[in-house]
Amino acid sequence: ASDVPALLKHTRDVYYLGEKEIAVLYTDHVDLFDYEGQKIIKEPSHIEWDLDAAEKGGYPHFMLKEIWEQPKALTDTIRNRIIKDGSGKATDVYFEENKMDDAWRKARRVVITACGTAYHAGVVAKYAFEKLARMRVDVDVASEFRYRNPILEKDDIFIVISQSGETADTLSALRLAKEQGLKAVAITNVVGSTVSREADDVIYTMAGPEIAVASTKAYTTQLACLFLLAIKAGKLRGVLSQEETTALLNELESVPQKIQEILDNQEAIQKFASEQFNKNKIFYIGRQFDSATSLEAALKLKEVSYMHSEAFAAGELKHGPIALLDNKSLVVAIATEPALYDKIGSNMVEVKSRDATVLVITQDASGAFEGKYDAIFKLPQISSTLASLLCVIPAQLFAYYCAVQRGNDPDKPRNLAKSVTVE
Repeated sequence: ASDVPALLKHTRDVYYLGEKEIAVLYTDHVDLFDYEGQKIIKEPSHIEWDLDAAEKGGYPHFMLKEIWEQPKALTDTIRNRIIKDGSGKATDVYFEENKMDDAWRKARRVVITACGTAYHAGVVAKYAFEKLARMRVDVDVASEFRYRNPILEKDDIFIVISQSGETADTLSALRLAKEQGLKAVAITNVVGSTVSREADDVIYTMAGPEIAVASTKAYTTQLACLFLLAIKAGKLRGVLSQEETTALLNELESVPQKIQEILDNQEAIQKFASEQFNKNKIFYIGRQFDSATSLEAALKLKEVSYMHSEAFAAGELKHGPIALLDNKSLVVAIATEPALYDKIGSNMVEVKSRDATVLVITQDASGAFEGKYDAIFKLPQISSTLASLLCVIPAQLFAYYCAVQRGNDPDKPRNLAKSVTVE
């Protein structure tokens, strides 16, 4: 199998094959060999995931189940990684395999590479590292990075993100960076996966098995790990004060409960999806962090509903995409940065003048968007820094319910695979 969940019904003991290794299966044992025919001795890895986690558990689809599992997945990912003093005050970030504090202090740049949804998590991380650690960040799609002879320097820190830990292009990018002497951090959901073995440091998302092809809880737990890493880097580099660190960690701890509040009010998104699932053009727009979230929102919708959806930085609308707008279009504006409400508001005025339907996803409590657009989905209050963890949830639900309305199986989108192990 390419991914552990495929095996959970049969066994929780697995062998991870390295490059050019062969497994020969018998009825009562397995033999491992290298390409020269030499026998290899390996101990199997035991998977701690609960078998029930790989069942639907009463939900109609795995995708909906995994959307609803996000509060627990995030709690498990964040818990035990926040250091608290005797009074219970959050003071710092702890990673179980952290070996790179000195590298973070000296680093001149962060280079992030991934594919698909994991790449979108990397784009959010770019904004997080720049804001919280004042570090220069480059983000690349792994399939492009490995072929363009990238300029890498020895003090750069390389981050790879892969749910399965087996994504072919991401692995190749990691090996290229390691060949050039970079320190590498892997963020993955699978203990013992190839990226976790080959990176210098590994941070595990505690999402549990994700069965649906379209990633939901893996994405938000990747974001949580990246925010924790950015906060730690900011403190190590003297950018964040203790008070700022504590405030961010306290807010991060509150995210699971806030996501639960969104899920408990999912009927509004379900109703909106029932009204919009026949739209032929859907555009997600946002600025800064919200622009990155728009990429993931558009991908989720096209993956499972097969509706044509695209994402743009809101300021780019007037540079071409606005020509596509008409009364058959839906524009979803993600607006979580109060300093930019006026800017995104002016973009939405342009959209409405072209007769497009507009949904706003925001935590605004000032009434800046009230009564001006077709629908507003209000998020619980959260800082613009961490809002990416919340505003993607309505987008996931919208994608799911559009898929169901259109008669699709959201767990098994056509032409897609869960783990992409080919180039």
